[in-house]
Amino acid sequence: MRSYGERVLGERASLRAALADADGHQRRVLTELLEHNADTEYGRAHSFGVIRSLDDFRKAVPINDYAALAPWIERMAAGESNLLSADDPAVYFTSSGTTGAHKKLPVTAGFMRRTFFPFYYAAWAPLIEHFPDVLDRPDATLNLKHDPRPTPPTTASGRPHVGASQVDLGTRFGEPLSAEPGTFAPWGTLSVPVEDDDHLEKTYLRLRLAVESDVRCVIGINPAMVAALPYQLNLWWPRLVKEIRDGTLGGVPYGSPNPERAATLERLADHFGTVRPAHVWPHMRALFCWTTGMASLYLERLREEFGPGVATLPAPVAASEGPVGVALDRHGSAGSLVVTASAYEFLDAESDIRPDSSTLTMNDLEPGRDYHVIFSHIGGLYRYAVGDVVRVVDRVGGVPRVEYAGRNTRSDAAGERLRDAQVIRALAAAAQATGLDVRNAACRVGDRPEGAAAHYEFAVAARGEWSRQETDRFASELDTAIGREAAAYRSARSAGRLDPVTVRRLDGDAFLRDWHASVATGIRPTQVKDRLFRQDHTLWERLTGTDPVSEGGRA
Repeated sequence: MRSYGERVLGERASLRAALADADGHQRRVLTELLEHNADTEYGRAHSFGVIRSLDDFRKAVPINDYAALAPWIERMAAGESNLLSADDPAVYFTSSGTTGAHKKLPVTAGFMRRTFFPFYYAAWAPLIEHFPDVLDRPDATLNLKHDPRPTPPTTASGRPHVGASQVDLGTRFGEPLSAEPGTFAPWGTLSVPVEDDDHLEKTYLRLRLAVESDVRCVIGINPAMVAALPYQLNLWWPRLVKEIRDGTLGGVPYGSPNPERAATLERLADHFGTVRPAHVWPHMRALFCWTTGMASLYLERLREEFGPGVATLPAPVAASEGPVGVALDRHGSAGSLVVTASAYEFLDAESDIRPDSSTLTMNDLEPGRDYHVIFSHIGGLYRYAVGDVVRVVDRVGGVPRVEYAGRNTRSDAAGERLRDAQVIRALAAAAQATGLDVRNAACRVGDRPEGAAAHYEFAVAARGEWSRQETDRFASELDTAIGREAAAYRSARSAGRLDPVTVRRLDGDAFLRDWHASVATGIRPTQVKDRLFRQDHTLWERLTGTDPVSEGGRA
């Protein structure tokens, strides 16, 4: 693994060095993508050949979302060439959009070489540098996102259409070192038959094998997957122990019976009265996942489940469409802009994204503020509004360091225009003000009688009991905190267009059961993420209809 470590640390060093000439790299990224794709159908339609600056680019190309580029992408997926990119896509990444429809994101060799791989390798540097023992053995890392498909679905042109974590990057793009930590663990490729969309059973089978190993690191990227692990250990415990004792995997003979390990696990469960990852894997070192967004509410408590001293390392700020920021040091949540990957533009998060919106460059950004991300790269995405909001934490070498703040979706019943990040920060403030322990939360515009003002109803998974008085105070603090974060919410409350929030306290496992229910429908675990706004009535009832414990009154 020495060559792997050298590549990872080398790519990080290159990205660090690039910060010294960030503006120059941004100009070169734009020039290269324009020259490379000037003779494509999109490039000719938008005069790529005569564009000489970012200002020219802004005038020639509107801000796009996936829907705007979808007609071009569908033609590419059907087999047409030279439309968005001069390179034919080698694969299409799939990603769920805000409507739930599966996107087809074209992935070219040029994109992987220039945009993806430098950031991708560098992302692992803090883990490899400070916890090198996670690479000592293939089974030292439990990679929850690794989910290869032997027969992936394809587009009409025959190109694979799969999640980014389901692509063999080494074979597909000639990068033999690109396999993530944990890829070659015994559970990396399951040896028993299981349906492709039976993701819960696949999760169980991998966990069954991992429980017999000395796991040192868990990689989830999506923190909801990591949060589910302690719940799954307890949910599946009797089956896990029996199969370890019997030497079976999914009921099929596998390896040798291990009654000694089974007995040890049973003694641990009897002694502690529950099962925690720290009991099963006493040498755990690190968790690698997003540390912001909703995870910021529960990650510290979750970390305790894995053992004292376990580190949480932030996954990069990125989407299937491309990277934004990557941690180049040990910062717990933020990463520097990957100035060599894409030409970046930004828009204040309070603004609506329009094709002709005036954008900011990285030099215009202010620490402590939220921004929409818009990027352009050689792979054929131009002025693409990815749908993510980032918060600027500070600057390193003059370059903004950003953390993921949430999706750009809004909830707007009475002109309040609430965003994920505002409400999550308000939840954290309310928890701190009351001393109450919040595991997860969701909200919706509550049902109301005719003529009544709208109000927000929150479902909060709590650790321990809350009295009615505590719940009422939490609701009051939350309502006030949302007003501090969102001036439009404060105005709507003052004008009587919104009533105070209400809070329904759920038991601590409510969101974990709901996560399992979503995965059980056939959605890949990587795509079942924490969601704050949940207006769908049926899904709200599924979340809140299981063991609601108490309700707090209006603040």
